Amino acid sequence: MDKVRVRFAPSPTGWLHIGGLRTALYNYLYAKKNGGAFILRIEDTDQTRFVDGAIENLIDALEWAGIGHDEGVILEDGKVSERGECGPYIQSKRLDIYKKYVDELIEKGHAYYCFCSKERLDQVREEQRIKGKVPKYDGFCRDIPLEEAKARVAAGEEYVVRLKLPRNTDISFDDAVRGRVTINSDEIDDQVLMKSDGFPTYHMAVVVDDHLMGITHVVRGEEWLPSTPKHVYLYESLGWEAPKFVHLPTVLNKDHKKLSKRQGDVAVGDFRKKGYLPEGLINYLALVGWSPEDGEEILSLEDMADKFSFERVGKSGGVFDVEKLNWVNAQWIKTYSTEAIAEMCVPYMEEAGLMTEAQMRDNWDWYVLLIDTVKDSLSYLSEVTSKVDFLFGDLDITEDDAKAELAGEQVPELIEAFEAQLHSVDAVDRDFANSVMKTVQKATGIKGKQLFMPVRAAISGNVHGPELKNIIYLLGKDQLLKRLDEAKAFRK
Repeated sequence: MDKVRVRFAPSPTGWLHIGGLRTALYNYLYAKKNGGAFILRIEDTDQTRFVDGAIENLIDALEWAGIGHDEGVILEDGKVSERGECGPYIQSKRLDIYKKYVDELIEKGHAYYCFCSKERLDQVREEQRIKGKVPKYDGFCRDIPLEEAKARVAAGEEYVVRLKLPRNTDISFDDAVRGRVTINSDEIDDQVLMKSDGFPTYHMAVVVDDHLMGITHVVRGEEWLPSTPKHVYLYESLGWEAPKFVHLPTVLNKDHKKLSKRQGDVAVGDFRKKGYLPEGLINYLALVGWSPEDGEEILSLEDMADKFSFERVGKSGGVFDVEKLNWVNAQWIKTYSTEAIAEMCVPYMEEAGLMTEAQMRDNWDWYVLLIDTVKDSLSYLSEVTSKVDFLFGDLDITEDDAKAELAGEQVPELIEAFEAQLHSVDAVDRDFANSVMKTVQKATGIKGKQLFMPVRAAISGNVHGPELKNIIYLLGKDQLLKRLDEAKAFRK
């Protein structure tokens, strides 16, 4: 078998969607599994939809996710550049190449010039709709003699070039996910191959590029499945061997509809900004539509590449479940050192106004313990602020459970004993934080839940949460005394 060559070929029309990231990931995994090459190509033939900065964002997002490519578009010193022997890898730089093959198709009788105006095409489609037919081009210009068509072109008449599909012919191909697919040519439009602006459509450009770049497997979203017979026919018409096709199921929301911005985050940048780790997002996305044979769920890129196969990609759309993503990401957070997570949390703490970066740097050991205290409860990094904010500002007693604990008759005695211990030291160190509850227990005779729950409520406003000894140390003497006063005032 030839060396596996796959490509990810997005359009620069916006920021990278997680569905696109999953397509890139599956291409990457298949290339790595088979010792092949992964190519990044930019399909920008629709210049009206081009978004400035989209190519840079795309490359940056793939690099962040750990999905490196062997050939194609790269960033060098912040500027878009290219690497590889099969370039250019940006379609708008390949117009002469496409024109050559469009001309070849016209000469062979597999394509034709079409001079129909937009108004005529709209009218034809409207009439077809009224009759209950599938709207498509009616073939009005199919049989114009080639010499006549060329004369009209030479005279400056505006035109497009269309694919001349054979009538009533079954076109078949094998798909690694769908199996054998057959569509009759009468169900397909005579697709525009070259637009009036001289740019090819996706259908023409993708076939030429995939052939000239030696692509062995076309791995893309299932929305391209209905177009594939046109591509298969183009390969035949140009005398080329078609690659193998792999159409991936769509990423769906919980309502089993296509994921869209209306339901929340869909851009890779949104998840990155929230503090999802690249390992967590990639690991979860791999499982949206694919599963390894051994059922393992926490997988590194290397693990995934080792276990990956298209045979285990499902036919039905994979549902994007944020709760499952959170669980997977939480497992990855636990694999990082507390120092590393603390470093990554600095911007979130600062943005929330809880601490400045200078305060964190000046009290680094204290800050690292703060992060260590909540690290195992984090699903994504920006969540850190909601997990630690109870340690900043005034005591907030709003939870019914906390209110109930502070209403206990033993609480005044507990608070008094705790205050006495605080007054007996100059500062709260780790030894004090580790031992004070035992001392309070001995002084009062109160133990178990009746001891710990009210004290936790009195200093944190919650009855559940991080280890009590950590909360005591993190708050420090002055803050603890202030909060105990606030707890007493709450009881009155």
